[in-house]
Amino acid sequence: MKFDMHCHTKEGSLDGKVTIEDTIRILKEKGFDGMLVSDHNSYRGYRYYKKNCEPLKDFVVLRGIEYDTLDCGHILVILPTGVRVPLIEIRGLPVSILIDVVHHYGGILGPAHPFGERFLSITHTRRGRRREEIYKKFDFFETHNACETPESNAKAKQLATHFNRPQFGGSDSHKDISVGFGYTIIPVPIANETDLIEAVRKRENILSGGDYFCQTTKDKLGPFNKFLVWGFWFYNKLCAGCRFRKRRIAFKEHQLSSLTQEDAPN
Repeated sequence: MKFDMHCHTKEGSLDGKVTIEDTIRILKEKGFDGMLVSDHNSYRGYRYYKKNCEPLKDFVVLRGIEYDTLDCGHILVILPTGVRVPLIEIRGLPVSILIDVVHHYGGILGPAHPFGERFLSITHTRRGRRREEIYKKFDFFETHNACETPESNAKAKQLATHFNRPQFGGSDSHKDISVGFGYTIIPVPIANETDLIEAVRKRENILSGGDYFCQTTKDKLGPFNKFLVWGFWFYNKLCAGCRFRKRRIAFKEHQLSSLTQEDAPN
């Protein structure tokens, strides 16, 4: 099956310019079998789809999220079908805690564009450069991001090969013009998130590929893009700080839930 595993929507991402209905239409026209909705720190786009769109028989819409960590950039997260974890929608967790929370609930996660922009990508963060053991805990790596360079994606493929992890590909689409530029081929039937998680854990021969979108904001800005990157760093730190209390409450609820599950009789 052919999926675009990195899609943003107008309904779910502040910088999303394409509706989820248009994303589905374009992907179907291009011969895709499904997509992963991966809005920034939010499931709003997926919730909109579930509430307002007719169920599709020939196209699979999966629920995911692109999470802004405190210390390692953007991480793609997929939880099992039906599992709700409010903490995952509150940006700013350190990557080590995010990994533990996602795995506790049976989910999978992996770095988006690992060799991309500074602060946004794990290998270009201080923690990501120093702690190789973090990479061993990821379940997959995004190895084709249509908004990155061939060199960036080639390094990501080497990283995935080194750690023997499945390779995801996606368009990272924020506009209709870039939808479907990246793809992931999964050799087994996928009907929901739990199917995808099982395929990843079985180390099925999941591969990535696609074309390159050369009209991104960073392409247009050129050397001035560094100011945008620093602006995002400040924005991410500010938003993470503003959500500290909410995140702490949600984390305590997670810890309480974990203790309750451990104390429950078998």
